[in-house]
Amino acid sequence: QVQLVESGGGSVQAGGSLRLSCAASGRTFSSYGMGWFRQAPGKEREFVAAITGSGGATYYADSVKGGFTISRDNAKNTVYLQMNSLKPEDPAVYYCAASYYRDKTPRSRYEYAFWGQGTQVTVSS
Repeated sequence: QVQLVESGGGSVQAGGSLRLSCAASGRTFSSYGMGWFRQAPGKEREFVAAITGSGGATYYADSVKGGFTISRDNAKNTVYLQMNSLKPEDPAVYYCAASYYRDKTPRSRYEYAFWGQGTQVTVSS
């Protein structure tokens, strides 16, 4: 079992930045591939970014490529999502998730076994 707790959400003006954090419980954090997803009201949960257990590989949705960066610190059991140049279409509840696929960067929500409770991101124009 892995418990995930997100933090760092909030309100920011368009063009601004936020850094989300996701703290994980347990001593085998590096065994899990990690991902970030987001869900806006009335829309399905969508993939944002993923990173392998070692942090050696990452993958991004086209909509955030170049603006968002996923990273992890296995010593701190934490994965991050640095969001720069936020746009009016970026507001959503952002979720982190853990996958058993340590060396992959899954894009499907169904490949993730554990989820955090989410953190709200709001962007004002």
